[in-house]
This record gives sequence, C-alpha cells and structure tokens, in this order.
Amino acid sequence: MPRTAAPTLTSPVPRIADRDRRRTSASVILRSVLAHGPVARSNIARLTGLSPASVTDHCARLTRLGLIREAAAPRQSGGVGRPHVPVDLDDSRFLVGGVHVAVPHTTVALLDLRGRVVAERELKHTGDMDPCGVLDRAADGLAELLDAAPGGRPLGVGFAAGGWVDRDSGVVVEHPLLGWREVPVRDVLGARTGLPVHVDGHARALVNAERLFGRARGSVLHLFVGNVVDAAFATGDEVHHGPRSQAGAIAHLPVPGGTETCHCGRVGCLQAELSERTLCRRARAAGVVEGTNPRHVLRAAQDGDPVALRLLTDRARMTGRAVGLLLDVLNPETVVVTELGVLSREDCLAALRDAVGSERAAAVAPTSFADSVLAVAGGSVALDVLYRDPLSTSPEAI
Repeated sequence: MPRTAAPTLTSPVPRIADRDRRRTSASVILRSVLAHGPVARSNIARLTGLSPASVTDHCARLTRLGLIREAAAPRQSGGVGRPHVPVDLDDSRFLVGGVHVAVPHTTVALLDLRGRVVAERELKHTGDMDPCGVLDRAADGLAELLDAAPGGRPLGVGFAAGGWVDRDSGVVVEHPLLGWREVPVRDVLGARTGLPVHVDGHARALVNAERLFGRARGSVLHLFVGNVVDAAFATGDEVHHGPRSQAGAIAHLPVPGGTETCHCGRVGCLQAELSERTLCRRARAAGVVEGTNPRHVLRAAQDGDPVALRLLTDRARMTGRAVGLLLDVLNPETVVVTELGVLSREDCLAALRDAVGSERAAAVAPTSFADSVLAVAGGSVALDVLYRDPLSTSPEAI
C-alpha cells in the first residue's frame, strides 16, 4: 500500500477512567461538528453539555489531528469583541478504505470523513473464492484507488460482509455462500495493506452509517436483503452484537406465505424466500432473463416487462412481512431496508409499506445510500471506529 498509515496511540495513559472520559468527550464533540458544522464552540458546549473549557481543549486536539478546522471567520457586524470562529469537519486530508465482499463480487472504495464515496471499484469474482485470493485482490484494488487519489492519507480500512462476522476478533466465522469459515480478515488485510483494519457485518455497518451520515435517529433496525439476508438493531449509541457478534442472524426466520424449501429442510425461511439467487431463478424459470444478475431483472421491469415487475413487487411485499415480524419483536423507531427493488422503484417501496401496514408504514424507509450501499458498508466500519475514538488516530492524543 503506497500510503503511510496514520500513527496509532502508543503512549501509556496512567488512568483508565481519564482516558475513557477524554475519548467519550472527543467523540461527542466530533459527532457534533459532523452533524452541525460549521458550528461555534459555544454551541458545541450547549449541544453536548460539556464545559466551554473542555470543548476548547478538545477542539484544539482535534484540530492538531487534522480532523477539524476553523471555518471562515464571520465578519464583525458592529458588535464588540472578537467574533466567534466556527469549526467544521476537515474532510480534505484523510480517507478510509472500504471492502465489502458479496457473493458475485468484491467492492473496494475510498470514503472521506463525511462518509462520501470518493472512489469505488467492483471486482468480479472469477470462481475462485479462496479467501486469501479474494482479500489479496481487494488489497490490490485499494492500492490502485489510493494511487489515483494523491494527497489523501488513509486512516484505516473497514471490511464488511454478510454471514457471521466477529468484530472483536476480526474474523469471518462463517459465510456459507462464500464457503468461508474462520477467515482472519483483519490479520490478512492488515498484513497486505499496512493499515489498521476493522471488521464487521454489513447490516451492523450500515446501521452505523445511517446514524452517522444518514437520516436515521433513535432506535434503528436495518434489514439487508441480498444473496444474504440479515439484520442489525441499534438502540442508544450501540449496535447490538451479541456473543461473538452473532446477533442479526435471521436467515431462518419463518415468513408467512413462504413456499421455498431451505437447505435446512424447512419451508419458508427468510433467506430462501428473499435471496437474490431465488429472485434470479424465478426470473429464469419465467423466461424474463438469463444468468444470475438481479440487476437484469430490475432492468427488465424498467423496460416494461410485467413478469419482472411482479417478481420484484412480490419480493418487496414478502420483505414487508418480514419487517412486520421484526417490528413486533423489537419495536424500533425506524426501520431501514436495503433491497434492490425498494431502492429503485416507488411501486416496490409501496408494496413493502403496504405489507407492513398503514399504522407503521411511515417508520420504514430505504437506505440513505442507494447509489453506493456496499461501498458505504465497508468504509463505515472504519469510520465508526474513528468517530467513537478520534483521539486514537495520533500519539498526540494523550
């Protein structure tokens, strides 16, 4: 990797409580600047409940780290005293890499500190799903993107995938569709890139992305419907992971009206009903398309094929039934759905909301990142770590 990683925190901190307090305060301030900037320090103190002196101190630290900067000073307008100089996020210096491994392809991307995709590339799988080979190609793809982005300094790499992904160990524990088991992604990608690597499941990554850069607030449920179908739930400031990050495994949730036989032997399991493989198989059987690309089904619907449209709306309606079940169990304030038809067509979104029911339909929305959802999923894993602990980006943060 042709860039130098930002140094990580190495200096010993004598008191854990003080360190945690500083980390939490810095996180709250950086998120306030992200959400409200350009914003005066006095307003940050009001928004966060921190003392003006603490805000001033942390803003100085975050400025030294290159994470925030002073915005253009306002003109003096007849008042007395020095005008308040607002601060804003400095999105000109740093990037994070993002890697998302799906069944048909790997997405590599660069994101800025606002979660915006700066560069993106899709690397199609060629049949060899050996994890080291896939991760090597991803590292090469990231290096090429960085070579084409002069001046952007990478802070780290985020990795996301479906299946069972253990954030703490940095391991893909099990991804049956890829044939991966106990793959040490963090170690492999870290060795190849020379950068800090952070790993999580894509549904959890997208919940964090929604809360940082999207529209979702309060308690949030995210339902991801691709070849893999899984979910994530966040309340307060935390996404629920469960023991070894196994929460959100809903592939075998029974869906009313399901007819597909799952590999587990039951009928009507959520992933068997909703996966893109099932959608494409049904489309082939109906003579709509050939192959296994669900985007071709969407294109056929957009070209006026009534069978393709019915397949997509039926899938959206079944997704709505699953959302209704999850709403009954978890009762979140907001449900965010990532599903091909719902992201692309108003009639699919309407079918989903109709299945959820009129009383709760307004709580359901498509992802905020329809044009780059997989790139954002990967990069937001690293960005979530940054916004939770911004002082760890440099040994100056002591």
